[in-house]
Amino acid sequence: MIRTSFLAAMLCASVGASAQDAVRTDGDKYKVVLENEQVRVLEYRDVPGNKTHLHQHPEFVVVAMTPFRRQLHLPDGRTLTREFKAGDVMYSAGQSHIGENVGTSPTHVLLIEMKGERATRAKKD
Repeated sequence: MIRTSFLAAMLCASVGASAQDAVRTDGDKYKVVLENEQVRVLEYRDVPGNKTHLHQHPEFVVVAMTPFRRQLHLPDGRTLTREFKAGDVMYSAGQSHIGENVGTSPTHVLLIEMKGERATRAKKD
């Protein structure tokens, strides 16, 4: 039991650790619109049925520009379903995931990724 739990934890950690920057994995969906020492702002767009590759974000804020529904597939096997209305704002700690548009409308969001000490702290959690 302990051995199985340890192996599962190591697998999740290695998958999360191998996740790359979203702009590199899915440059057709993510575009950098502003970057400085404090933040990086990404614009993200997709259509129903689109799915991203495994990628990571440091601590971030999402601003929904349109309504949409999506699932986040996490490295530990969990799946989270998120539904947004235009104008919704959400904070998230840093994470790795695969995103999938499971709704009937395109996704359009702005992601504000934190940099510096806050981003470093979020990646360790």
